[in-house]
Amino acid sequence: MYYFILVIIVMVGWLASSNLKKKAERYSQIPLENGMTGKNVAEKMLYDNGIYDVRVVISDGILTDNYNPSDKTISLSKAIYKENNVFAAAVAAHETGHAIQHVTAYAPLSIRSALVPAVSFSSKYVQWIILAGLLLIGNGLKIGTSILLTGIGLFAVITLFSFITLPVEINASVRALAWLNRSGITTLRSHRAAEDALKAAAYTYVVSALSSLTTFFYYVMIYMNRRD
Repeated sequence: MYYFILVIIVMVGWLASSNLKKKAERYSQIPLENGMTGKNVAEKMLYDNGIYDVRVVISDGILTDNYNPSDKTISLSKAIYKENNVFAAAVAAHETGHAIQHVTAYAPLSIRSALVPAVSFSSKYVQWIILAGLLLIGNGLKIGTSILLTGIGLFAVITLFSFITLPVEINASVRALAWLNRSGITTLRSHRAAEDALKAAAYTYVVSALSSLTTFFYYVMIYMNRRD
């Protein structure tokens, strides 16, 4: 049953990722009437919200855009930073939404930031710890159940992080769309495109969270079946 559900989630995840790429290609072809680039959009949104200590910088890669609260930096990929189109504006405004969350002490973002060190540690070692636990259990050593349980605990942190990420990402998009509309950056046509693009991005986070939850329960079932 688990494998059936996992296959479905993997397929849905692939579809969500493919959909996002298609939306990016489609809406990258629609220029903003005001000629603003992603960098311009991010900087204006910051200024409109009274934020003057956050830098907007260019980064390598594709769809690698992010906000780093530790150094107050909005990193935009080259296509977003330099281009004038609806997709660039939507992504830039979304990442700026995270900066606004930081300034206003948005609770889910604060919790997510606090979990980063634990998630970093868990992601690095969880698979090895779970594998060690399973191997020890397979060899009849009771200590294996304790090690497996430790691994499950670490994976629980990763799963919790993925679910806390959902309201953070959705709220950033809500802030972005509201500002794009209020400031007149987008027109009726382009605003619908920006909304569609950010919804496509949100779906990828939902699928990721569900995938993590499914895997977590799978490990729990293994533990329940082998602890005796």
